[in-house]
Amino acid sequence: MSRIGKQPVPIPDKVKIDINGTTVSVEGPKGKVSKTFASVVKIEKKDNSVLVSPTEETRFSRAMYGTARSVIAGMVKGVSVGYLKELEIQGVGFKAALKGNMLDLALGYSHAILHEIPAGIKVTVTDQTKLKIEGADKQLVGQVTAEIRAYYPPEPYKGKGVRIVGEHAERVRRKEGKTVA
Repeated sequence: MSRIGKQPVPIPDKVKIDINGTTVSVEGPKGKVSKTFASVVKIEKKDNSVLVSPTEETRFSRAMYGTARSVIAGMVKGVSVGYLKELEIQGVGFKAALKGNMLDLALGYSHAILHEIPAGIKVTVTDQTKLKIEGADKQLVGQVTAEIRAYYPPEPYKGKGVRIVGEHAERVRRKEGKTVA
């Protein structure tokens, strides 16, 4: 049995949860998030918390109820506190600008890259090289961050590209250039 799945998800004061079958809608000060889960989990609201339990004794059911509890806890955190990812653009002439709901990226290509910002996500550009991506949906914030980073991931020789703040040593390995004998 899942040790995470057994724990109830506490509901803060400003958060409202609506459960309709296997669909959970969470609304709070930072926004609204809704997700549908597999039918092998039972989700119920008791007192001031949400309880998740498996409906069957199958391996899939036991795996999914811990996952469902974790996702619901993330939804509650997202609408009450919010999620934030920071990106940093490094390179000569590399910059970003906001144009309405589009993010205009100049990353050394012959054309500008226009990335559409989905609803529920707020992007802030400071110093033309620092981006903050905020939202209530953890998955959507991570997805937008990954899409923007994928346009020009950090390269190993000069370190140019779009990197997530804090990923320096772990994911971006620097290489030594060619040496002439």
